[in-house]
Amino acid sequence: MRSNQRLMKLRRDEDVGRCRLGFAPCLPGPERLVALGFRYWMQGRNRGEVGCWERAFNLYSGQFGVAGARVAVTQLSLWVAAVDTAAHRSIAVFPEDCSSFCRDECLAVSMIAASQHQTCPAMRACAFALAESMRLEVVTETAQGFADAMLGLDQVLSPGSIVSALAEMPVASLALQ
Repeated sequence: MRSNQRLMKLRRDEDVGRCRLGFAPCLPGPERLVALGFRYWMQGRNRGEVGCWERAFNLYSGQFGVAGARVAVTQLSLWVAAVDTAAHRSIAVFPEDCSSFCRDECLAVSMIAASQHQTCPAMRACAFALAESMRLEVVTETAQGFADAMLGLDQVLSPGSIVSALAEMPVASLALQ
């Protein structure tokens, strides 16, 4: 109950509430782990630099130990690869040392939160908004795998992290439907 109260306090924080797919200057623990993992892994894919992937592994192993990190990072890598492969555009992430999170990183967090809370329409909407593609099957399956891995490590994202992705999408993107 105590951690639930702490999470609710974080969700009421003005900074967290400002993210409605613009950018988030701050995210609570589990959401931050998802966003940073997504950022580091996507940067590794974009740059071809192993150091980015090592940074993700080090972040997760610092939280969960090596065994837990292996499980989480394996699922993270599958999910990020699926998003990147399905996307009809370059996925945007902020620089490694940036403390804020961009629209795509917020969508990634929302997608994993929706997966954990079994809100399929929201998860699919976030997947579509992120990839701007109809090839979502592998994206949603791998997102669920990562969401489950995070649940297995007691990392529960808040339902408040689920955004209405379609309401926030540019009109040009909606025409892809």
